[in-house]
This record gives sequence, structure tokens and C-alpha cells, in this order.
Amino acid sequence: MSQTFQSLDDFRSLLAQAPNPDSAARDLAEARNGQLTKPPGALGRLEDLAIWYAGWRGDARPAVTAPQVVIFAGNHGVTAQGVSAFPAEVTEQMVLNFQQGGAAINQLSKTFGARMTVHALSLDRPTADFTKSPAMTEAELLEALQTGWNAVDTDTDLLVTGEMGIGNTTSAAAIAQALFGGDAADWTGRGTGVDDAGLANKTRVVAEAVALHGGQGDGIEALRRLGGRELAAMAGATARARALRIPVILDGFICCAAAACLEATAPGALDHCVAGHVSAEAGHGAVLAKLNKDPLLSLGLRLGEGSGAALAISILQAAIACHSGMSTFAEAGVSDA
Repeated sequence: MSQTFQSLDDFRSLLAQAPNPDSAARDLAEARNGQLTKPPGALGRLEDLAIWYAGWRGDARPAVTAPQVVIFAGNHGVTAQGVSAFPAEVTEQMVLNFQQGGAAINQLSKTFGARMTVHALSLDRPTADFTKSPAMTEAELLEALQTGWNAVDTDTDLLVTGEMGIGNTTSAAAIAQALFGGDAADWTGRGTGVDDAGLANKTRVVAEAVALHGGQGDGIEALRRLGGRELAAMAGATARARALRIPVILDGFICCAAAACLEATAPGALDHCVAGHVSAEAGHGAVLAKLNKDPLLSLGLRLGEGSGAALAISILQAAIACHSGMSTFAEAGVSDA
């Protein structure tokens, strides 16, 4: 579907007017869950996930048939500050690897039956160094949001967004501090593996960026000033999923920082999202706590690419398979007394 917003204020309005889950479908799913051949609560969080998913899909007995993984790539001007262990050229090289099917996310998408697409956003035109000016103009942010919005297939029934962008953990850390407070060191991690001196430099960069841009507007403005094109595209895709009542599995630190900009702009904007995992990157667990999202997995991952969220597709598939495929006590002829 083509864009339906012409300005950032239009986008904000879409967030504010986003649809809610189907309460009737949710109630029916909860009733069905109480009739399945198991003791009450025996499937733990799988039961909650199935009921949550049913509400968003408007179907008391849903199926996951068309999961989609969308990867966005962007380059960051702040890499000129030496915040990454890898050069910016790696972003484009990894995009080619995605396109050729050679990355971890390709294997995970294939394993769980997800269609995967890759969108490179002006890699030859990095965002501005946000220690000196806002990362993006309003027009650039709008373009990236629209790319994400348009990347979501209307027949998708479960969405994962991932990213590639050298320097983007610095962006995520700056957004997290701007939105949630604390010190730069609370949110800044080693990313691609910087050493102690590199971590100190990266923390300095985050502190300088937030000192320049912090407290100047809502979450969308924080995204414009401190984000990147790939973060903005993830936010746009997540918002589009909400408009279509498509449940979303959030990935790691960068994905959640981008999503937090939506929540900071319109509280409740992430009600259609669950956290796929908690990563090993510093700050991710704290962001999830601020968003009140309990991760489904904790495997020490810190790859990005949507990899942790893609793994969690299996958890959602299992939850829905049990909910929709199990027999009720009456169907099985089993006494529920």
C-alpha cells in the first residue's frame, strides 16, 4: 500500500488513532483456552500469547501462515567519531550478503517459513553526525518512515523487523538516554566489539549527542535527531503493522530503541508487540523494562538483523498451534471435572 501520511504530524495522528484488538475475538479465545485438554494455566505464557495474538487478528482460533521478516539498512554519519570496530562499508557488504542468502537471518527466516525482504536506505548518503546537528531533516525522516510503512505486506500475519547499520548501537543508546534518562554509560555497550578505549569514546559521543538534542520534542523528534534511516524504517513498519492489526515481535536493542520512539509519542503504540528476546547488548534489558515487555528468549544474542525475534517466531507458532489445534474436553470426550 502506498503512503497514507504526508507529514510527520500526519504520522503522529496515525499513531494516536491506531486500532485496538478485537475484544470479542479475545474473549472467545480466552474461553476456548479454558476448555482445552490441559489443566488451567499448564501452558504458561503460551496461553497468554495465543489469546493476545487472537485478539489482534480478530480470530478466536487463528493460524500463523504468513510471517514476514523485513530488514532495513542505513549508514550513520556519527561513525566519523570512531564509535564502531567496523567501517561503514560493512553495511553495504552485509546487504549483499542478505540478498544472496548468506546471513544468519536468512537461515532463521527459512527455518520458520518467513518471507524475508531487504531494504537499503540511501547507503551512499549517511545521516548527519548527530553530535553536531540532527541526524535527519524532517523530509529524510518522513521518507524513511514511509519506506518502512510500505514494506509491510498486507497479507502478513506476524512481523519481525531487523536492521543493519554500522554505528547504530550508538544511535540506539542516545535515543534510550534521551527518552529514559540516566547517564550515557547506562545505555552504551560494546556493539560490534569495541575495546575499553572505544567504549569510553562511544559513551562520550552518546553523552554529547543527548546534551545537544535531549528534551527537544516527542519520541518522533528524538528519532529524527538521534536515529538513523533504518531505525526510522523499523518504526514505520511497526506502525503500519498496528494499522493492519498485525502482531509484531521486537528484536534487540536497536529495534526496541526505534519502537520506544513510537511509545514515547503515543502511549500504547506497542500494544501489538512482544519482545522476542533480551540481547547481550548493554541497555537492552533496561529498555524492555521501561517498555514493560517481558522477553520470550534469553540466549545471549547480540547480532541484530532481526535474529532473536525470528527465533521467537517459533514460540508464537507453537502457542497458536496448541491453542487452535488442541481438542477441547468435549471434543476429546475427556472429563474436565
